[in-house]
Amino acid sequence: QVQVVESGGGLVQPGGSLRLSCTASGLGFSDYVMGFYRQTPGKEREVVATVFSITGAAEYADSVKGRFTIYRDNGFDTVYLQMNNLRPEDSAVYYCNVIRLTGWPSYWGPGTQVTVSS
Repeated sequence: QVQVVESGGGLVQPGGSLRLSCTASGLGFSDYVMGFYRQTPGKEREVVATVFSITGAAEYADSVKGRFTIYRDNGFDTVYLQMNNLRPEDSAVYYCNVIRLTGWPSYWGPGTQVTVSS
């Protein structure tokens, strides 16, 4: 059974930092893209950053470039999202997703809340 679990969310002041982690267990495959998405009430879920398992190549939403860094630890099917210089508009529920390169299957974590507020 596949499990995807995020951790590391919380409350931080503007300009602060947080590190999210996501671990996938039971995948049964090693060619995937893993990443973080975020969602606020009334808005669609949007991609934040993704990383390719084999090469480590990463992609970022324009809104987080230069502030967020995503990196992987393939030995443990884990990715990390280092978030620096956080802004109030970064507040959201952050979800982890892992999807095989073929486009299926795709798994989501339950999400972790990030709140940026003074």
